[in-house]
Amino acid sequence: MATLGLGLFLGGSVIAIPVVTGIAEGVEHQKKQNEEAANETRMVKFNIHVSCDADDEIADEVDSGMLVLRHDRVWIVPRSPDGKQPLPPDPALKLDPPLHAFAGFYIQYPDDARFPAERGLVSTISDDPPMLNWIYVDNATYGLRYGNRSTSITHMVGEWDWTADESCMMLDGWEGFVAVDEWDGEDEDPGTPWGKEGLRWAVYFDKDDNGLKGRRKGRDMFEVQLERKLQSEEEQLKQLEDADKKMQVKSRGGLSTQFTAPAADRKAAWAKKGKK
Repeated sequence: MATLGLGLFLGGSVIAIPVVTGIAEGVEHQKKQNEEAANETRMVKFNIHVSCDADDEIADEVDSGMLVLRHDRVWIVPRSPDGKQPLPPDPALKLDPPLHAFAGFYIQYPDDARFPAERGLVSTISDDPPMLNWIYVDNATYGLRYGNRSTSITHMVGEWDWTADESCMMLDGWEGFVAVDEWDGEDEDPGTPWGKEGLRWAVYFDKDDNGLKGRRKGRDMFEVQLERKLQSEEEQLKQLEDADKKMQVKSRGGLSTQFTAPAADRKAAWAKKGKK
């Protein structure tokens, strides 16, 4: 009887351990969600500047640039002297619509199948109407792209984060971003929409930390840092006011459901925090 009792006891323990572990993970997951929801700094909108330390003359085309979103991809282009506006790679081109600078923030990606939940990254893709898309890494190419929830959900959508000093972007725990030359090397127009517009340097994530082996196709590539540049307090407050006037943010992927905090509360939190 003692042996039988011990066997039942051990059996109960074996069953109980996963249950307790599952509860602990659930509690930790909920705690993380609460912390994310309360962390207003995650939702402060920022642009992204680019720096490149490569000792190569052609790398100057990448260094001191900024990120823009176009043709469902993420590109590096020159920026204005004040650092706020993207400049067409070819000044003679009159692009319509004009280049749209990345202007985004962190927010939890809405997918119940991901456990624990992952911190995603969104950006505006147009100002009028105001639209948001998810920034993700394409599973096949490792290129950074943007799209709605249905487009991004099967790809790498997180975990996005910042470095310890909150100055630079990280994905999956490290800064593995690279700029890849998308020009085909020919003098004639390459025939792609971005080639016709002078866009050349696309952003990729070196997911396997092997220099994009098998994906570069012999093209030039440089490691880059993606630096967060917070928008001013005035810009932040104006955007909150504009968002409240519109009430319904036109978005892809149901992002409008995330914006539930009253504007007064968000403004008060921002004022209390002060400009970072």
